[in-house]
Amino acid sequence: MVRRTKIVATLGPATDDPKMLDKIIEAGVDLVRINFSHGSPEEHLDRVEKLRNRARAHGRQVGVLADLQGPKIRIQNFKDGPIELEEGATFILDSDCGSGDGNQERVGIAYKQLVEDSKRGDTLLLDDGRLVFWVDEVTSHEIVCRVVVGGVLSDRKGINKQGGGLSAPALTDKDREDVKLAAKMEADYLAVSFPRTADDMNQARELLRAAGGKAGLVAKIERAEALEVTEEIIAASDAIMVARGDLGVEIGDAALPPVQKSLIQQARTMNKAVITATQMMESMITNQIPTRAEVFDVANAVLDGTDAVMLSAETATGMYPDKAISAMDRVCREAEKQELAMTSEHRIHTQFTHVDEAIAMASMYTANHLKVKAIAALTESGDTPLWMSRISSGIPIYALTPHISSRRRVTLFRGVYPLSFKPEGSDHAEVNREAIDELLRRVAVREGHLVILT
Repeated sequence: MVRRTKIVATLGPATDDPKMLDKIIEAGVDLVRINFSHGSPEEHLDRVEKLRNRARAHGRQVGVLADLQGPKIRIQNFKDGPIELEEGATFILDSDCGSGDGNQERVGIAYKQLVEDSKRGDTLLLDDGRLVFWVDEVTSHEIVCRVVVGGVLSDRKGINKQGGGLSAPALTDKDREDVKLAAKMEADYLAVSFPRTADDMNQARELLRAAGGKAGLVAKIERAEALEVTEEIIAASDAIMVARGDLGVEIGDAALPPVQKSLIQQARTMNKAVITATQMMESMITNQIPTRAEVFDVANAVLDGTDAVMLSAETATGMYPDKAISAMDRVCREAEKQELAMTSEHRIHTQFTHVDEAIAMASMYTANHLKVKAIAALTESGDTPLWMSRISSGIPIYALTPHISSRRRVTLFRGVYPLSFKPEGSDHAEVNREAIDELLRRVAVREGHLVILT
């Protein structure tokens, strides 16, 4: 069975060896993520070039997702190394404290605006929620906190505000430069971190187009306030990412599962792709097999209808990048056998606004009610395969297109597989025959199979 759910793997030091690149491609990676939070522009460009070269050697199309760092709200550094804070202790976040002058009583903050964004009674979470501070008092440059949950605090740890409300803009000066880098590397998707409104996505798109980039935009949903305007953000994007790290810290772990399900459903209803990310197989950074909880997590995302599942440190810095992808592949395939993953009522009561979308929906209705083995979509932009992929089905959709940008684009769409195809003739019947011959040549179908062509 061909896996329908796509796998996104983050490139990093652990995948720099060409032999490991070969292994992750053979394991089934569909897209790679370039994390602009780490590494130099030269490293990023080199990794993309090597990846594309190896993918070409394997006869595979692998998409590239460039991920902007966004406004990281962090503490500064400590003078004498990490400190340990006990419950009930007083600790001060001080905007006037030097970048390397932190001590047992206070530490500087890289984001000076945090003082104005905070008030008595707020809860601040540091290091992905491992430490919890209650704000007792705010002065002109100090946030005086009481430690609610203590632990070890080290340099440059992130800060979140429970419930959201931080005013940092989504696009920093670094991000603006990295948008140009994404255009230079011809990224297929550009992920925008911490967007609060549709305007953030529109601004990113304008910057990308001005730089000559044609990537699709992915909105990373990771701010609590973004949940209040998800429809507008999704509408302004080409895809979303359920970024469960910062989002979970801001809204609380218990609230994450229903939010994840809702976001996946909303994106699919609006004909947008969706990636589920963060700690999906985190134990595989150092272990060769996932935990049972991680297996359930990936399987549930597949059953919810996600287009893709993403690996971060598991492949970027982990010990077993290829094994993490193989494990995710196994779990996805098994989950996709369930009836829930193959049935859909997507837009069944909706009036369509595009003729192409109506054709796509009619094709999927026909395919699901006949013993169709494959759907071949001759496409310029990849829109028709996207629309068809919103319908849950066990039938593979082959996107036949002469455009490499469209082939890379569809690597994110669930159940869609890119094929290079440039028909020699212009007669409809002749083009249809060529399309079928291409599927036969690639052993995607056999003589006697029923195939739908759009």
